[in-house]
Amino acid sequence: MEVTIYGVRGSVPSPGPETVRYGGNTVSVAVKLADGTRIVLDAGTGIRQLGKDILNEGAASPIHFLLSHQHYDHIIGLPFFLPIYQPGFEIVMYPLEHQEIRGDQSLAHIFDGIRTPAGVADLPSTIRFAQVSSAPWSIGSARITRIPLNHPGGAQGFRIDDGDGASLTLLTDNEISPPGKPVSTPERLAEFAHRTDLLIVDAQYLPEDMPAKRGWGHGTVPEVLELGRVADPETLLLFHHDPDRSDKALDKIAEQAHEFAGNQMNRGPVLVAAEGMRFKVEPNSCILLSS
Repeated sequence: MEVTIYGVRGSVPSPGPETVRYGGNTVSVAVKLADGTRIVLDAGTGIRQLGKDILNEGAASPIHFLLSHQHYDHIIGLPFFLPIYQPGFEIVMYPLEHQEIRGDQSLAHIFDGIRTPAGVADLPSTIRFAQVSSAPWSIGSARITRIPLNHPGGAQGFRIDDGDGASLTLLTDNEISPPGKPVSTPERLAEFAHRTDLLIVDAQYLPEDMPAKRGWGHGTVPEVLELGRVADPETLLLFHHDPDRSDKALDKIAEQAHEFAGNQMNRGPVLVAAEGMRFKVEPNSCILLSS
């Protein structure tokens, strides 16, 4: 499995000189399975570059989208994803378990001919809305499992277990200790992600951001580190950075994460996500190829 990080920010894009190293695009992660199947996790502004990369490869294979939810920072890249405007490409969308919404409706409020030049029916690519149950299902060589997350309006996390034994888990957007009763407890989240090879988790806030941001549906760095300790991944990746978090501030978080990994993690490192990171994920192995 190959995993590439195309967008790392939450809430809103944050371009500028203070975010140039980690990146300012909103969240998007590209996955290429062992059999070559392509999965895209969330569709923030980062997928603009992903679309260009796919066209440069010249391969018009199906592209499977798994969306955590439909807040704008996770879908706003779709109108700028070039393969969606190319004949020969098939875009496969999967339903959101926590929302009573048909697949075709999930794109209609974006591609409506008003907010964008084309409606869904006008798009030259083939758009397919897959029907799946709450049980695990297959995409290519992988088994897909999802879990409800603690976020206003709902969100879902995903675990991708490839046929060769490699695994990736994405938990965003999620508040580990939300007000009221959580839909998924820290124990359930850790069990879901247990010993995954690459664990990517929303760590938008610091403790000093609370309590003002409590209930906003995002994790804090210390809580995510503890989740990682219990889940025991090969690599833990802190993700969905606050748009106001500068490169220097993220460097400090990276230092804390490195120290935590050395003292508390059983296996691999704790990293802070940056655009352009590329991982080779194999059973019990997660190698950072580029950053």
